[in-house]
Amino acid sequence: MSKRRIVVKIGSSSLTEKDGQLSPLKLNTYVKAIAELAEKEHEVILISSGAVAAGFKMIGYPARPVTVSGKQAAAAVGQNLLMKGYAEAFYEKGLITAQLLLTRQDFLQEEQYQNASNTLKELLKRKVIPIINENDSTAIEELTFGDNDMLSALVSGFLHADQLIILTDIDGIYDANPHTNPEAKKYAFLNEITDDLMEKAQGSSSKVGTGGMNSKLNAAKAALSMGVDVFIGKGNDATVLSTILQGQGNGTYLSPSKHRVMKNKKQWIAYHSTSKGKLILDEGAAHAVLKNGKSVLPVGITAIEGKFEKNDVVDVYNSGGQIIGKGKVNYRAEQLNSMINHSEKNKKETSNEAIHRDYWFSI
Repeated sequence: MSKRRIVVKIGSSSLTEKDGQLSPLKLNTYVKAIAELAEKEHEVILISSGAVAAGFKMIGYPARPVTVSGKQAAAAVGQNLLMKGYAEAFYEKGLITAQLLLTRQDFLQEEQYQNASNTLKELLKRKVIPIINENDSTAIEELTFGDNDMLSALVSGFLHADQLIILTDIDGIYDANPHTNPEAKKYAFLNEITDDLMEKAQGSSSKVGTGGMNSKLNAAKAALSMGVDVFIGKGNDATVLSTILQGQGNGTYLSPSKHRVMKNKKQWIAYHSTSKGKLILDEGAAHAVLKNGKSVLPVGITAIEGKFEKNDVVDVYNSGGQIIGKGKVNYRAEQLNSMINHSEKNKKETSNEAIHRDYWFSI
């Protein structure tokens, strides 16, 4: 098997006992599975949940806390326990680990986003196992990934991973909730995540983690859009990851119909940037952008909203009021307003792109 870059996401339910405490046995099992891949020269990035689950018993909570302050306190204690367990277990396998705690804030600025990518690539170059978790102890709700499923998808995207493996407590994606519907059928392979599938495929038995099947489907959809293959399923033995890579995993395999790797600059626009304004396009311009892969030209803009500067990201709508994408603008709002308010002759002579297709993301 050729060398591959693999992002592995392990959920809380896969790392803890029924009472919610961290299971050293389970943790060591997954460490062995990752070490087996490292021995074969694969690059592995671990996205690990479990900090809150590992910590809440230690500080006296009888069950997983429901308040923000309780969760963050438990995470502050549990993250230390989690990393200690990983560091010791990987060290016994001759592997070095690195910890990265991230929040949405780390990705809002394009430079910080690129720095995170560069750091991870350097760690992989040094044959270090990066272990990533959302910084639950300090994150605020408005600036969270929602759960580690989406975090794993976004990491797999900006590292251009070959595969994202999401390990959970259910053996793949079903057309209905298998816990409540005995007739539910599992998908062995999918090319896309449809809205219909999002509505039908529910189910996670875990009371420990935060991400149910919906969050995993959203994560898979994001990863597929960035050209990353995905596996969602279960497994709790030391050969689970090798088995998955051989195509024999106990779950669902997802692969995009067309492997188009999304460049990092587009990923940042699509999933991390904050829009500073709005452009409305006429019918012809919207069609040219969406169907023919054209850039957004000033001549096709009918209205502008908001105050934005050059290189800010703006949302783009069609004439019917539907958002069709977002992109990085080449002009300040005042400049664009002046350009679209010119006579028709002058507008047509303005051929420079308002948004170049290389900095555009269709929604």
